[in-house]
Parts: sequence; C-alpha cells; structure tokens
Amino acid sequence: MLRLIAVLLLIPLLDMLLLLGVASIIGGLETVLIVVLTGLIGMLLVRAEGRHTIRKIQRKLAQGEPPTDELIDGALLIAAGAFLLTPGIVTDVLGFLLVVPFTRYPIRLAIKKWVVTPYVDAKTGGFATGKVYTGGFPGNVDVNVEGQVFTGQNQPGQHQAGQQDQKPYDDDTVDVDDDAYDVDSDDDSR
Repeated sequence: MLRLIAVLLLIPLLDMLLLLGVASIIGGLETVLIVVLTGLIGMLLVRAEGRHTIRKIQRKLAQGEPPTDELIDGALLIAAGAFLLTPGIVTDVLGFLLVVPFTRYPIRLAIKKWVVTPYVDAKTGGFATGKVYTGGFPGNVDVNVEGQVFTGQNQPGQHQAGQQDQKPYDDDTVDVDDDAYDVDSDDDSR
C-alpha cells in the first residue's frame, strides 16, 4: 500500500519537474500549449477507442461470449482519459500508452496475468484456473468406502514405511444390506 502511495506522489512530482524543465527550454506559453494540445488529442483518441470497445463488447454479448478483454480495455481507457486530462508530461505519456491499441495489448495481458487471474482464483478457490486440490482435504484424514483410513498424500493400499491402514470404527460394526430394511414388496404405490 505504501508503494502505491509513493508512486502516486512520485508521478506529480516528476510531472512538475519535467514541466519546469521544458518551460525553461521552450518557454512557458509553449509548454502550456503542448499540455493542452496533448490533452485534446488524447481525449479524441480515448473517445474513438471507447466507441470501438463498446461495439466489441456488444458484439461479444450478442454472440453469448463474456467480454473479458473488452472490459479490461474499457477500464484502461478510463484510466487513460484520467491521465490525459491531468496536466503533465509523464501522465500524458502514460495516457497515450493506454490509449494506443498495440501498447494497450501487453498492458492488458499483464493485468490479466498478475491482477485478474489471481483475484478470481482466490475468490473461487482455484476453480477459475483449474488449480483445485482433488486428493481430499490436505492434512486431514480421509476414509474411503471400505473403511480404510488414509491421508491426502497416500492412497489406500499405498503405505508409508511402518504404516498400516486402520479402520475408524470397531470390528463389531455390522454391514446392513437392502434385505434388512422393512420393505413391503406388495406395495405398488411407488
């Protein structure tokens, strides 16, 4: 969290220093015009890319597919608009990186890999990526149909050195089959 705050404070500081440096080289009025011009051009690009992304979302929904990439693109375009409206050179560069499709694509892949997939995987217990533990509960004792006890690491019949399968119940347990139940075979009401 502190890193995020440090980055958020570092960007305006870099913007201010770069703007002062550029203003000392080309002049204050020219620097303001550059900032305003990049903001206007950037907002036109965001608007065009936003419309294109909305059409892609509608097309995916009409086909019955989830518009995952398009929704991430929409979020990146919102961030790009915010960066481009903020006066400064660093924020304009970040905004243009998020607006242009061929630079937005690797950013979208990185966000899916390091943000979206871990979040969804944590919320679904591994079902989203298929990383589900299928050997029972780790560290707990499992009992199979025959009453053999085994841990999640060893299957029935696979013994570790000096270990035997144990029954979780006494030897006087009686197995009751279907004949032991009071079932009237003459009852046709079923």
